[in-house]
Amino acid sequence: MFKHIVAAFIVAVLFSANAEAGGAVLVMNSSAASLSVIDIDSQTEISRIPVLREPHHWTLTPDNRELLVGDTVANEMLFLDPVTFAVRRRLPISDPYQLGFSPDGKLLVVTALARAQVDIYEAGSYKLVKRFALKSMPSHLDFSPDSAMVFISLQGTDRLAAIDLRKMALAWDMPVGRAPAGVIWHNGKVMVANMGSDDVAIVDPRDGRVTERLKIGKGAHTLFRSPDGKQLWVNARIDSTATVLDAKTLKPIRIYKLPGGPDDLVFAPDGKIWFTLRFAHKVAVLDPISGNFTTIAVGRSPHGIYLNPLGRATK
Repeated sequence: MFKHIVAAFIVAVLFSANAEAGGAVLVMNSSAASLSVIDIDSQTEISRIPVLREPHHWTLTPDNRELLVGDTVANEMLFLDPVTFAVRRRLPISDPYQLGFSPDGKLLVVTALARAQVDIYEAGSYKLVKRFALKSMPSHLDFSPDSAMVFISLQGTDRLAAIDLRKMALAWDMPVGRAPAGVIWHNGKVMVANMGSDDVAIVDPRDGRVTERLKIGKGAHTLFRSPDGKQLWVNARIDSTATVLDAKTLKPIRIYKLPGGPDDLVFAPDGKIWFTLRFAHKVAVLDPISGNFTTIAVGRSPHGIYLNPLGRATK
């Protein structure tokens, strides 16, 4: 089969460079059909893994033994070794754009941005449990801590949808702002970054009602919680800023300017923060104390980014 031939090719062409003790970072180059591997210590790209079409996001399996990367246009999921980044296998999955396992580890939820659907799979077997047709452009997602609900932004219709994972039914579908993207559960509420409204909407998870709006900046896109839980980071791609919010008060603490459209980020053990710069085709490594950052060239339109402090690129 063609897919098996391509899988063998991908493993064969991995470069033989090794990451240093500081670990490695994997970057999904969505317009370059590749994954960049960067050594943390030297901050250099040491290998590039080709994929079929358009990789965007990733998730770890509940046991942390496999790293899943969705290749949307290719309609397949790549299963990688989370330490070496070697491609172990590939699985046909319909348009896997954003993906995540429920907190209880029982379900995998996949948003299909182009196909306007959300698929619920059984974790482990990856058997399709149910497909929801949601219009349009289902994008980012997050879960309630009890795994009862998943919340999905619908970029094309300016809405947020909630799916009851116990009843396998749509709970509600409500307007939240123009072109919603990033979604995060925080302190009993759902927060949604609206790219077209330049704000973050605070949503009541019971009925989808917007209770508050936080003005962020042009192209407010993604939200991330700091490892200590004390901060929320909001990236705005058009303004090219990263805004830090106090997790308790939601008041802004500091704003960093990162030219090139900051998109996703990961927190490194040394305190640095790694960003994909979507429009600059680079990764930025920020020192949040000084505000200084360095950049690393990667493939076109870098999107998702994964960091493993023990990671090593290998054949």
